[in-house]
Amino acid sequence: MRELLEFLARSLVDDPASVAVEQFDDDDGTVVLELTVGEDDYGKVIGRGGRTANALRTVLKAAAVREERRVLVDIVD
Repeated sequence: MRELLEFLARSLVDDPASVAVEQFDDDDGTVVLELTVGEDDYGKVIGRGGRTANALRTVLKAAAVREERRVLVDIVD
């Protein structure tokens, strides 16, 4: 799932080298992914009204269902 988020985020931003994803595993099996992008690219990742961010979360939740896990995506500034 981490690789999927990196791929999607790098496809959206102008500076793909600045994309970083950190993964944390909670005790209850939840995977927390923290996405960091370049300062100028936050708007592209979040999207108008948060639509792009919600779409990223939806895709990752669908991938998590296949692995029978739960995932949370945080966009860190």
